Amino acid sequence: MEIDFQKGSGLVPAIIQDERSGGVLMLGFMNAESFAETQRTGEVVFFSRSRNKLWKKGESSGHVLKVREIRVDCDSDSLLVRVEAVGPGVCHEGYRSCFFRKLEADGGTRIIAERTFEPEKVYGRRNFNEPAKAGNSERQPAGSDA
Repeated sequence: MEIDFQKGSGLVPAIIQDERSGGVLMLGFMNAESFAETQRTGEVVFFSRSRNKLWKKGESSGHVLKVREIRVDCDSDSLLVRVEAVGPGVCHEGYRSCFFRKLEADGGTRIIAERTFEPEKVYGRRNFNEPAKAGNSERQPAGSDA
């Protein structure tokens, strides 16, 4: 089966799912080269749209994603990559999943998870908000960088 990279201007979304829990960890994008590298190495490699180059998940943190299974959707233009996540989390903000905020009816967001690691210790710099506790009622406007 061929993946239809052309539909999305050379990129397909790749949903990353924890193989054990079924939880969604993150969303990234792959081009044909990063998909081939993922298949070759058995570890997830994305195409970074902001850096315009291949990006192996975990290259700076060590929190790699070991591929256990790849599924293709019915249109052959999206991937579900079931992984074993090595390390305490995949999010650069210190959470197990990148989906740690819940969008509220008023448009604000609420943190619904606990940090699983201290990102400043992993990445050596701090470019995100202070840690928040699960259930924090402080809301941030939709679209904020928090």
